[in-house]
Formats: sequence, structure tokens, C-alpha cells
Amino acid sequence: MSDAVGRMAVIEANMALTQSEFEALIADGTKTVVGDIEWSEDEDHSPSVEFRAEVGSTAGYPLFVKGTYNPAAKALSLVLIHRPAGRIYGLCLGKDHHNPTCQNVGEKHKHRWTEEFRDKQAYVPDEITAAATAVVQAWTEFCAESRITHSGTMRPPAPFQEALFP
Repeated sequence: MSDAVGRMAVIEANMALTQSEFEALIADGTKTVVGDIEWSEDEDHSPSVEFRAEVGSTAGYPLFVKGTYNPAAKALSLVLIHRPAGRIYGLCLGKDHHNPTCQNVGEKHKHRWTEEFRDKQAYVPDEITAAATAVVQAWTEFCAESRITHSGTMRPPAPFQEALFP
């Protein structure tokens, strides 16, 4: 059994990540999303659109990425989810965040797994330059940051049209 496969068995058995397991997972450059990404209406029929894509890797991490974009609020969320542990890495644009340590983080922030706070602590990333409305650019920057290779195209969400009321 390879080290990577052995690490995955330990992670899945524990149902939680240690800091070193998270660091190995996020540093793994074999993570890939294959295929085009298209946005669809969210299940609550709000103005938001969303996508979900499986993330493959040599180690076989149980990962997927989920995106949510609300054009009315100009808010974008891209998150990497580890099935047993939940959200382990995320980029949020267009909405504030309040950390467990009581500091407010601005409308551009990232969540990064820690054993102490899990995914609840956020910080302002200098390397993210995209605005919430620049969805494809934000996806490209998110993939580079989380070391995910996307073999396909991300299509931008359809233009937002407010409902017309008589």
C-alpha cells in the first residue's frame, strides 16, 4: 500500500483532519477537476446559481468543489469540501465574515482548515485579485491557490435579470 493510500485510510477512519494531513492534501498538486463547469439554478430558487464538481487526485482524497454565486448580492463562494471533514478551504468574495476570535474580516477572505477552528477562521488573501463579479477569474485564482488543475472550461453564469413585477 502506498503512503498516500495509507494516509487516506487513516483520514477516513478518523473522520477529521489533522493539520499535517490538511497541509499534505492542500499541497498535493495532483488534484484535478475534469470537464466543463456550468452553473445551474440553486435548489431554493433564489437568485443564486451553483455548481458542484468532483476533485480527483492520485491519493484518492474524498473531495469535491462547490461554487455559489449570487448576482443580486454580488457574492461568490468557492469551497473545497472533504466529505468526512466538511469545508476545508474556501474563497468568499462579496460578504463579510466574523471570526471566532471576534475580529471581522472583509468582503474578500479565505477559509483554511486548522485543527483549532476547523473552517471557521478566515483571513484576507493578498494573492486574490478577482472581484466577486469576475467569476471565471476568481475560479482560476482559487484553483491556483488550492493546487487544483482544471481540465475544461468554466462558463460564466448567465447574466442576471431581475424579475419584472407589474
